[in-house]
Amino acid sequence: MYAIIATGGKQYKVAEGDIIRVEKLGAAENDTVTFDQVLAVNNGELVVGNPVVSGATVSATVLGEGKAKKVIVYRYKRKSGYHKKNGHRQPYTQVKIEKINA
Repeated sequence: MYAIIATGGKQYKVAEGDIIRVEKLGAAENDTVTFDQVLAVNNGELVVGNPVVSGATVSATVLGEGKAKKVIVYRYKRKSGYHKKNGHRQPYTQVKIEKINA
């Protein structure tokens, strides 16, 4: 059994027991979060929502927060001597999928 959920502007295919990294939620460690934007559920047969499956939720436990690897942003204009180097680390929340309620 798996589900496709949407959170933070992205879509994730999840099953029970999966550990995924989503955009930062701002929840404390060991909190339970519920994702109610379930786009599809497969429980032997695929049920696709329009746009979401009514009554379906996914429960997850927050394992922690962190920052992803650094991405270098380098801007350069030729012949003018202009260059600028920046780095960015995107914050994330790591969650463990506990139950798919469909």
